Amino acid sequence: MVAWIFPGQGSQYVGMGKTLFEESAIIREFIGLSGRMLGFDMLRLMLEGPESELTLTQNAQPAILSVSIALSDFLSERGAKPDIVAGLSLGEFSALTVAGSLEYADALRLVRLRGIAMQEAIPPGEGIMAAIIGLPNEVVEKICLEISSEEEVIVANYNCPGQVVVSGTTEKVRLVTSMALEAGARKCVELSVSAPFHSRFLQPVGDVLRDFLKDVKVSPPRIPVISNVTGDFFPEDPEEIKELIISQAYKPVKWEQSIRRMIQLGSDRFIEVGPGKVLSGFMKKIDRNVSISTTDCESLEVIREFQEIAN
Repeated sequence: MVAWIFPGQGSQYVGMGKTLFEESAIIREFIGLSGRMLGFDMLRLMLEGPESELTLTQNAQPAILSVSIALSDFLSERGAKPDIVAGLSLGEFSALTVAGSLEYADALRLVRLRGIAMQEAIPPGEGIMAAIIGLPNEVVEKICLEISSEEEVIVANYNCPGQVVVSGTTEKVRLVTSMALEAGARKCVELSVSAPFHSRFLQPVGDVLRDFLKDVKVSPPRIPVISNVTGDFFPEDPEEIKELIISQAYKPVKWEQSIRRMIQLGSDRFIEVGPGKVLSGFMKKIDRNVSISTTDCESLEVIREFQEIAN
C-alpha cells in the first residue's frame, strides 16, 4: 500500500526545483501561473530569493503547495497513484488537493490567506516555536503544564519519537526549553517562523479561514486522507472537513500518530512528495521497517526513477 506524504512550512529553500523547472516547461509554466493567480512572481522568488522573502509565511506556503502539486501531477500522469495521503501542517492542503477534496486554485488562495493571517495573528516577537529533541513526550507536556495554566505554551507538533515542537509566548517557550535541557533534552532549537503556530494564539486564523471557506466547494476525498488534528481519517462530510481545516491552524499536529495509523492500515511504502527530506527523517525514527523515498523536486530523471518505486 503506497502512501504519499507532503511537507510543511520550513521545507522551502531558494533554488528549490531549479533543475526541475529547467527540464520541464510545463512545470515551469504551472508555477508561473500559480504566482500570477496570487499577484506575485512565485517562480522568480523560488529560484532567486531572497530567502528572507521566500521564508515569509504568506509566500512559503503557496510556494510549497505549488511545487508539491506539480510533482504530484507529474507522477499521476505517468501512472503513479497513492492509496492514502497525509501532509504535515501546510502539507495537509496538498494532501486534500491530491485527494480531490479541494480544487487547486482554491487551495492556493486558501494557503496564501492562511499565511497572511498567521503572520498577523500575534505581534512580531511575542510568540515563537522551538523543537525539543531527546525527551519523552510526556516529560515535555508536564513541563508545559507546570509553567502555564492557560496554554501560554503547549506541545504543538508531535513529529516523531524524541522530537516535539512547543509553541506559545516567547517568554514561556524559552522557559520550557531551559527546563527541558535541565531535564536531559539533547538539544532545543528555536524555529524560524513568524508566529506560534498550532496554539490558541492562532485562533483568529481559524475565523479568517471559516469566512473564506463559506464560498469554497469542498468534496468528499476520493482516497483516504489522514488528519493532523485527529490522527485518523478525514470525514466524508464537506462541512466536517472544513471544520478540521479551520481548527488545524490552532490545534496540535499529531504527525507521529498519523503515520502510525497509516502503517496500521497497511501502508508499507511512503513517498515524500515536495521539497526537502524532513518527513523522511521523521519516518526513519517512527518505523525503520517501512520503505521511504523522496522526490526532493530536483530532477525529472530522479523522479522518473522514483516513479518505478511509486507504482
